Amino acid sequence: MADKNELVRFLAEIAVMLELSGESTFKIRAYQNAARLIDQLNGEFSADGRLAQVVETKGIGPVLREKILEYITTGRITYYEELKTSLPPVLFDLLKLPGVGPKKALVLKQQLGVNSLGELEYACRENRLVSLKGFGQKSQERILQGIEDMKKFQGQFILGDAWPVADLIVEFIKLQPGVVQAAVAGDIRRGLEIIRDIEIVAACSEPAMLAAALTVMPGVSQAGTQANDTIALTLSNGLGCRVYITAPAEFVQTLFYYTGSEGHIARLAVQAESKGLQLSPAGICKADGGPVPAAAEQDIYTALAVSYIEPELREDEAVLSPAGTVARPLVTIDDIRGVFHVHTTYSDGSNSLADMAAAAHKRGWQYLGIADHSQTAVYAGGLRVETVLAQRREIEKLNAANSGFVILTGIESDILPDGTLDYPDEILASFDFVVASVHSAFRQSEADMTRRIIRAVENRYVTMLGHPTGRLLLGRKGYAVNLAEVIQAAAGSGTMIEINASPYRLDLDWRWCRTAKEKGVLLAINPDAHAVSEFEHLRYGLASARKAALTACDIINSRPYPEVLKLLQCKR
Repeated sequence: MADKNELVRFLAEIAVMLELSGESTFKIRAYQNAARLIDQLNGEFSADGRLAQVVETKGIGPVLREKILEYITTGRITYYEELKTSLPPVLFDLLKLPGVGPKKALVLKQQLGVNSLGELEYACRENRLVSLKGFGQKSQERILQGIEDMKKFQGQFILGDAWPVADLIVEFIKLQPGVVQAAVAGDIRRGLEIIRDIEIVAACSEPAMLAAALTVMPGVSQAGTQANDTIALTLSNGLGCRVYITAPAEFVQTLFYYTGSEGHIARLAVQAESKGLQLSPAGICKADGGPVPAAAEQDIYTALAVSYIEPELREDEAVLSPAGTVARPLVTIDDIRGVFHVHTTYSDGSNSLADMAAAAHKRGWQYLGIADHSQTAVYAGGLRVETVLAQRREIEKLNAANSGFVILTGIESDILPDGTLDYPDEILASFDFVVASVHSAFRQSEADMTRRIIRAVENRYVTMLGHPTGRLLLGRKGYAVNLAEVIQAAAGSGTMIEINASPYRLDLDWRWCRTAKEKGVLLAINPDAHAVSEFEHLRYGLASARKAALTACDIINSRPYPEVLKLLQCKR
């Protein structure tokens, strides 16, 4: 089966490389449009499936069609490979920097003779970009900070890039002879937002055969060391992967051991010693060396006389409570009754309002909150008032045609630099809910940004604060803001805060979610979906919520529709 996401990436990167090569705008846009059309497809595709139909549609000419079909049949696009080898590698590194597009990358290469990020960093230190046309002091500072961030983030991956790959490896392992069980462990199982390595535990009666299969597994660029039934691999995307192969009888114990953080396991080892036991990757042993049986991870905690701790909470700071302490169950996917903060083709979404609603209904949700961009977000096709009214008419029509499912009218309204929103109150009051977000003027001082957001939070029509820090994981730090003051203001005004479940954001950070819960702030796990496929982002937001020890009671979208409607109107 062809990989839609990879094909979209190939086509989008060809468009960028054509721009770097000085090709015509018409040719560049042809590849951009093809990438967009294919990205809008839902589900799987193959040579005789939905993609074959799309290549026949208007907008994809014979030359592009040939390249798409080449990918379907071979998994490669020769033209892509030829373009990539024809361009200096440094150009691709430059494009990763903030504010550097193809044109600026070419200027840096051609006029400054930059051949590496190291050379560019030196040029910035020497202030060579200050007088360079199209740049200046501020651009130089941003680029220098971007280089620093790239060095700091090297070898790290967002959860959204690592988790799906780990799942695929687990499925590959399960197909191998002698494999009884396999599961993801480590940082991914704990739901950390940034991942350095994939860790997997596999129970297998034929460890040598599994080890051999792993070294030739598709996607492996380097098979590393093998010691003590641990296989170390490097994947083609740079991710490290360790597979711990264990006997079937020791699977539960090994999965437990390689899930917890080092600090958590160390504390449990001390607890084991206090009970005359010993903790190791093979499980718990008695003083005489005899194993303590464990059919489930709960049995291990019971043997250590402490209460069970969910995988997401097994960090260094996890508190060990006496056995028998009852904790409220953490929120799960089954608790979710609907979602907010969803975009459609009315602004910058890839799927229509009707398609998004149908997909949400199919998932068994009771409601869907549409929140396209507001009028200030011109870059994202923000909705002018007349478009808001047209969208509302469509929502009313869809709601009239469906029973048992409701589309809620909302908007993601920009918080302007002074803290006001970009619609008058009478328009804001007409929405079922309003998500208020910062999308501009990120460089305000901490004091100004804090005042700006608090003013928005205290607006009676703002239902929830969207992505509160504006961070992009491994890409952009959040703007300077006093979150403690913002959370306190949200608590005082009855404003909700979202956990933006986009794997590129995961904002509010799980550490601050704990503070929000302590202050009594209600949170919403919002997918910020711009396509039907991005409803899957919910899993990342749930991981963050669980890491913060949030229960269904802490999340508005765990509530049934009648209760949600009352909660949305409470502040007003």
